Amino acid sequence: MKTKYLIATKDLASIVPIALALGALFVLIQSSNWLLILGWLSFSFIFLLSIVVLKLTHKWSNGGKTLGLIIVLAFFLRLGVGVTLHLALPVYGHNDEDDRAGYVFTDAHNRDNQAWSLAISDHPIIDAFSEKYASDQYGGLLAFNAFIYRYFSPDAQRPLMLILFSAFFAALGIPFLWKAVNEVFGEKVAWASTWISALYPESILLGASAMREPYLLTFSAFALWGFVALFYHSETSGLPVESRRSGWIWLGFGLLGMLLVSPAVALVTIIIFAGWVYFTNEGRNISWKGIFAIALVFMLGLFILSASLNRSSQFDATSPLHVINDWLKSAVKWDAYQLERDSGWIQKIFDEGPRWIRLPFIAIYGIFQPILPATLIHPTKPIWTIIGFLRGLGWYAILPLLILSFGAATGSARRPEPVEGSRKMQNLLLWLSLLAWIWILLASLRGGADLYDNPRYRTILFLWQSILAGYVWIWWRETRSIWLTVVLACEIVFVLVFTQWYLSRYYHWGGQLPFAVMIGLILGLWGLILGMGWWQDQKRAAKRA
Repeated sequence: MKTKYLIATKDLASIVPIALALGALFVLIQSSNWLLILGWLSFSFIFLLSIVVLKLTHKWSNGGKTLGLIIVLAFFLRLGVGVTLHLALPVYGHNDEDDRAGYVFTDAHNRDNQAWSLAISDHPIIDAFSEKYASDQYGGLLAFNAFIYRYFSPDAQRPLMLILFSAFFAALGIPFLWKAVNEVFGEKVAWASTWISALYPESILLGASAMREPYLLTFSAFALWGFVALFYHSETSGLPVESRRSGWIWLGFGLLGMLLVSPAVALVTIIIFAGWVYFTNEGRNISWKGIFAIALVFMLGLFILSASLNRSSQFDATSPLHVINDWLKSAVKWDAYQLERDSGWIQKIFDEGPRWIRLPFIAIYGIFQPILPATLIHPTKPIWTIIGFLRGLGWYAILPLLILSFGAATGSARRPEPVEGSRKMQNLLLWLSLLAWIWILLASLRGGADLYDNPRYRTILFLWQSILAGYVWIWWRETRSIWLTVVLACEIVFVLVFTQWYLSRYYHWGGQLPFAVMIGLILGLWGLILGMGWWQDQKRAAKRA
């Protein structure tokens, strides 16, 4: 970075006392029996490093005071939530192992314990990538956590230290996201996407835990900026020459980080970039016919997979179909879905319905997880009610924007402010919308009715979802399209009907509708709302004509 991006002495004069004070506070919150001074110095150093790096990247991005505010909010929201949950869950949570230890996610709990075991052992950190440590699927985050414990907290296991790093790394991606989106989609979309990324509840919860997702999201932001710096370098581009030269570094750094934490995400990111380059070239186009064809193939594959999962005994044990079938069973956690039949209303649906409907039902059901009425009505501890409600509220707020992403893409050329290269922009938006929704469906298949894994899997590609949501929001503000109101009305109908259903199920308030009748009621009301929306849209089009 150039000299203008360096931290001034006067800035350090204010940052150092803040870091020392926060370090003292954290070591008191999570003190060890001896060497308190070591914990204070370690926490203080990490706070100093975090604040300095975040300030440097803020200066580099040229985002001004507003972006600085977003970065600060992103960092301290995640850190504050992480500390609050770590202290509150042992007191107000369930009487299970994770809650008693202050962890929202079992994965974070297991990885933390194994990182500490590795850190205090005589084994090298690289052993985190061996099969011995099965709590972390790929080993990268486990190795990083063990490194932190070994060299910053050798006297005691301090989970808050890992939460601090998680919150810092989550906030670190904000300036890279803003700068990349600003270059490609414009300043308005950049602000909308950045606010959404910083304040999305699921992202905050994951950033407040020692989980992989905050690291993956920031590595994705690094890679996005590197890609933009490389491929958006026209004569009129506002990118400085040194930014374009560093594109390969950021792209490589982002992909390498993803490979260490989750190689599958690196592969998906490469596919996104490849499609981006292909469909924004001259002569390339994504049409509605193409989207329909891909959706049709996906749905057919879903039905075939559902049928095969119920006919596995027909495949020879040595045949390739048997191997593929077994892999698919593991991939979509079919055994977990079968367990759902042991209790609850899913068992009734599966018993009464045809076998082929099971997997499509799980996929659609997974899209609406966490179901907002259930997060409020399902009997549980109040702290978990709050967590579930905020997660559901965040997803239901962004879902209408993602649903409208295809419509906003095809309507991008009709925005009040003309977009340069509108055909390329339309292709790019359609490609990102298609990939985002395929991932959402795959997350639903993989996590299904799992209240914790399904939203977590979905959030792995939240960077792209936030870009789409930000674009749709600006598109709606400029066009005032009736369709956002229509989709919101459909969502409200869904929430209200399901609220009555859950109230009647748990508290016997009102008569409980049969599930099939409830679905029929929702679909009927949806049809009425969509019809009225189409009629209003045609009236508006006639007036414009």
